[in-house]
Amino acid sequence: MMKETVLSRSIRTICAGGLAAASLGLLAAPAVAQDAPAEGKMQRIEVTGSSIKRLVSETANPLSVIKAEEFIKQGLTTAAEVLDRIPSNGSSMGAGNAVGGNSSGLPTGGQASADLRGLGGDKTLVLLNGRRLANHPYDGASVDLNIIPITALDRVEVLRDGASAIYGTDAIGGVINFITKRSLNTTTITGEVVRPSKDGGGEKRVNLSSGIGNLDKDGWNLFGVADYHKQTVLTSQQREFSKTGVIPAHGVFLTSGTTFPGNYRDPGIPGLTKDAPPIIPVKVGNPGFASGCNPPFSVPSTTNSTCRQDYTRLIDDLPEQETTAFFGKGTFKLGENHTGSVEFLHAENKVMSRTAPPPQTDLVLPKSSKYYPGNSGGVPAQTGLSGNDLTVNWRPVEAGQRRINSKGEADRLVGSLEGELAGWDYKTGLSYSVSKSSEDFTGGYVKDDAFAAGVRNGILNPFGLQDSAGKAYLDSTALRGQVQSAKDTSTGFDLKASRELMDLPGGKLAVAFGTELRHQKADFNVNREIAGQATSSGLSGSLSKSGSRNIKALFGEVNLPLIKDLEVSFAARFDDYSDVGSTTNPKLGVRYQPSKEVVLRGSASTGFRAPTLFEKNAPPSKNDTSNEYNDPILCPGGKVVLPLGSELRDCNLQQFKLQGGNPNLSPEKSKTFSFGTVLEPIKEVTLTVDYWNIHLKDKIGALPEATIYDPANFAKYKDLFLRNPDGTPYAIKDLNENLGEVKTDGVDLSLTLRLPRSEYGNFTFTLDGTYVHKYDYQNERNGEFKNNVGNYGDDRPVFRWKHNAALNWRLGDWSATLAQSYKSSYTDQNMGLDDPKYKQDVSSYSLWNLSAGYAGVRVWC
Repeated sequence: MMKETVLSRSIRTICAGGLAAASLGLLAAPAVAQDAPAEGKMQRIEVTGSSIKRLVSETANPLSVIKAEEFIKQGLTTAAEVLDRIPSNGSSMGAGNAVGGNSSGLPTGGQASADLRGLGGDKTLVLLNGRRLANHPYDGASVDLNIIPITALDRVEVLRDGASAIYGTDAIGGVINFITKRSLNTTTITGEVVRPSKDGGGEKRVNLSSGIGNLDKDGWNLFGVADYHKQTVLTSQQREFSKTGVIPAHGVFLTSGTTFPGNYRDPGIPGLTKDAPPIIPVKVGNPGFASGCNPPFSVPSTTNSTCRQDYTRLIDDLPEQETTAFFGKGTFKLGENHTGSVEFLHAENKVMSRTAPPPQTDLVLPKSSKYYPGNSGGVPAQTGLSGNDLTVNWRPVEAGQRRINSKGEADRLVGSLEGELAGWDYKTGLSYSVSKSSEDFTGGYVKDDAFAAGVRNGILNPFGLQDSAGKAYLDSTALRGQVQSAKDTSTGFDLKASRELMDLPGGKLAVAFGTELRHQKADFNVNREIAGQATSSGLSGSLSKSGSRNIKALFGEVNLPLIKDLEVSFAARFDDYSDVGSTTNPKLGVRYQPSKEVVLRGSASTGFRAPTLFEKNAPPSKNDTSNEYNDPILCPGGKVVLPLGSELRDCNLQQFKLQGGNPNLSPEKSKTFSFGTVLEPIKEVTLTVDYWNIHLKDKIGALPEATIYDPANFAKYKDLFLRNPDGTPYAIKDLNENLGEVKTDGVDLSLTLRLPRSEYGNFTFTLDGTYVHKYDYQNERNGEFKNNVGNYGDDRPVFRWKHNAALNWRLGDWSATLAQSYKSSYTDQNMGLDDPKYKQDVSSYSLWNLSAGYAGVRVWC
């Protein structure tokens, strides 16, 4: 797995109501927690991770707060970019996954997701203003970050601790709460352009925000924010690191046996008796092999006389992406102690992804075709052919790259009321949230049956470019139209109230209670007229699916200041799912401040994640494997077993897998604890250190296909290899199940140094880092634990150390920031090669950013 190691230089010009900045390098300033003191009386607010209003500094939970000003300073244009600056976030899921799909090779709709602690996007809860959003419909497990209106945000609060006792399902790795501005009464237009020093991957962004009314003076405020962002395509050929999948010096040979020109298989003529040698043996080959195939796109095989397709040359590193979002909010004071608000979100995300031309397999080329080797079509004769029909695997490059246009839409409407009633602080609301996505074939895909008929009838030439008749016929096989769509809907009601009840030696005892009701519905629709004709899409066996459920929850929290410097909090939540059952999850927190320079804190909790509607209800669907494998019976070790085996079907090729839901799935369960300290020996220095530990059980998923195809596991999983009546492979059975465990722990560190003010200005240094001590996981129940720290595991690496550091300077209207984002080295995937000379280590990776600004002149852009 190749990773980028060369930085692209970019110049980013920002016009934001008078701020002009130029930066070098990819923007990578850190997301630092900011606890700026308010003027006058400190106001207690509801912070992420608690239902009781308090000061941010009073919480026992490790909480990072990223202010919107940091977005501008760092030039961050998307919510995914903001979260990438958080060391505890391990996500690698972004729009780039739309090229080639997810871990199952299926379209993702361009989804980007968060992934605190590297446990998966489905175990990080994402909120907008403290309430849930509908999950992306293609997995039903995580929120698409593309819908977050970054321009409307006031701050992002990141709880780096389990919180199922407060929020319920999904909050195992932590909670990310995007909080919008409370009100707005100015108009701002912002434009931004990113131009890398090399072609491809450029960005542009425009947003408009405006509002009227002053909530404090007028008692009302209306504001809206519109945002537009576009990224141009970055092809594999525009960067050296991704130009090819054939790198012999590194032992890398990422190729496909379905090529242009096509590979053939001649069945030969068997012997006169069962044990007699064949009269003409089985033969595989390629008419273009002798001339080097079709370099550089296809290259000679190293094991036989066929060609291998270097498909990496015909895919995109980053797809073309266009996002638009609108967020509007109206807030009204209803008397002295009550405030009502209505907010509406609409977002669209369009992605165009391109992969290599369509691989077409098991095509029949009869002896009567003019394109049979040696006939009149100009295909070179091949020695040793039997004269029988040939089986051909062919990738028609003239059909063009396969193109999928993905469109995602999200809408959310929330009506809420909050205030004080009979001594209780209350907050309640109704919400309706829907997420939709669809995929359209727009190029490159062909109708399987019509295409195969063209080869069988002698119209299409699988070994060379088409003549005019062949080109016209190839064009007629083009497959266009919507192949699938999905919709996830969530309707909810919530109510919570809190108050201080009585005096304790350390302060006021405070309590909170609440309830939540939600209805979820998910629909996944497959257009069988389109999907059934395109085996190369990996969707030909997909089926429509749907499901719904009701969720009821009760929760409570109590805060006990037992003595002046010791505070204990306890929370618990009961959730009841109509399709899964019920669960209760508690959390205990302790905060002790023996002196003004030292705070000690810790927490322990349990968590859970309910299986999604798709994970439970999806019917079996037959799709392609993500990678190439050998059939363990018909091609063990890469050696074909005749007469039933076929090199063009069973050896080093993508196979089929049967995926689907499991109604008997149990929720994932976790135990989490953390403890740490905040030290401020002098006012210029603040150091925070927190140890965290998570143990996850009953992880939901399908067995990794590489585990099933591992020859060492064949005896264990041989029953998963489903076969046709004649013994040829049908698919591997790889349905969802509760798998093994994950054990991970580490340390979060935050350091702030503030130099005394001088005639040279104010200097501040900040560093936020995460050290992962252990990340051990099982791919199967009771299986061996694999270490993922510093290693590329089944689908990604876990970095031992990540940090974001920044040196900030300000003098009057002038300011500047030098920032670094750092990820430690790791051992690469190495493709299962045992030879030490092929071992690949990816070196540490740093991104530097230098920005400067002057705010003394107001400029309108």
